[in-house]
Amino acid sequence: MTDPALPVPAAPPPAASAAPPPVGDVADRAAAGFRHRYGAPAAGRWAAPGRVNLIGEHTDYNDGFVLPFALPLRTVVAAAPQDGDRWTVWSELSDAVVEFGADEVAAPGRVDGWAAYVAGVVWALREAGHAVPGARLAIASDVPLGSGLSSSAALEAAVLAALVDLGGLDLPAEARPRVAQRAENAYVGAPTGIMDQSAVIRCRAGHALFLDCRTEAVEHIPFDLAAAGLAMLVIDSRAPHRHADGEYASRRTACEKAAGLLGVPALRDVAAVDLDDALARLDDDEIRRRVRHVVTEDQRVLDTVALLRAGRVGDIGPLLTASHASMRDDFEITVPEVDTAVEAALAAGAYGARMTGGGFGGCVLALVDADRADTVADAVAAEYAERGFRAPGFHLATPAPGAHRL
Repeated sequence: MTDPALPVPAAPPPAASAAPPPVGDVADRAAAGFRHRYGAPAAGRWAAPGRVNLIGEHTDYNDGFVLPFALPLRTVVAAAPQDGDRWTVWSELSDAVVEFGADEVAAPGRVDGWAAYVAGVVWALREAGHAVPGARLAIASDVPLGSGLSSSAALEAAVLAALVDLGGLDLPAEARPRVAQRAENAYVGAPTGIMDQSAVIRCRAGHALFLDCRTEAVEHIPFDLAAAGLAMLVIDSRAPHRHADGEYASRRTACEKAAGLLGVPALRDVAAVDLDDALARLDDDEIRRRVRHVVTEDQRVLDTVALLRAGRVGDIGPLLTASHASMRDDFEITVPEVDTAVEAALAAGAYGARMTGGGFGGCVLALVDADRADTVADAVAAEYAERGFRAPGFHLATPAPGAHRL
């Protein structure tokens, strides 16, 4: 998962009054930004959420299983058609306007920065044979950048929903994640799997999305925290996001190499019961550890789904904690801030805690009693202060719907 880099050089803005400061509801900010930038109301507003992955990290590109859910935090695009094959985009985060046409989206690399995610969606739709309407767009978001909550996928999904509706394009929801993923992989150049885009497009309120990343089959798993007297505390580690593309790519390369050595299409094809035999066939210790994480993580997803189907929400805690230990020790993608957040949350009474997202920074999930969320947050903040880390951020996550028109 990658996030838009800000700011970027902007084309000269259209003649209109300055955009208002980003205050108020995100949907209202997108609508106000559109009116101020373009001098007329938008035709509509489309929202897509951030997401957290309950469990199943770095399994997606190994054809495995994931279990994300969407967040109430949203990116909203206000949009209206404009004549010709041109797209004009304003973002409140940089107060910049970028304009591009068919020539600029003819090939990757001609639009960069945050606007590349928008241009990438246009490009991917055109590559798929769709007649993409020209449009003016205004973007507002309360999905934090660089925190592992899939702000890039939220942006792609909201733009995609807007363009599909404005153009009356025949693109069902189940086909949209691949278009958004292609925009990010081939146009932006970020080697993400299918999970982020699937989550922000296909999730349902009150459910986690059980996704088979090979077949793209989904099952909506009830995830009612409140009924169980529980809450999911999201801790933004505020660590400098050390999710270097080279580190992410090296993990993916190691997994692909291991699959080749083991003679399987992907590590998903190594069953947990066969793990020891598979590891014995690998000579490189680092590759063995990467394989062990992926295979055991896939099994943890399946075990978590089984518990949730049985209504045993509180019993998933140890699986979350085991997932974090595997990411820390075998996949080596955690940093001191996220490890500290996990340790402090567990010490304060969390049932389980783990980093969520691609790693090297980002957020931590902690499963807690609903009436102890503040106590756990205070304990994490105190431990951060003790270690001299930048103060973390907190919010409670409730499963929200995927991309939709407001």
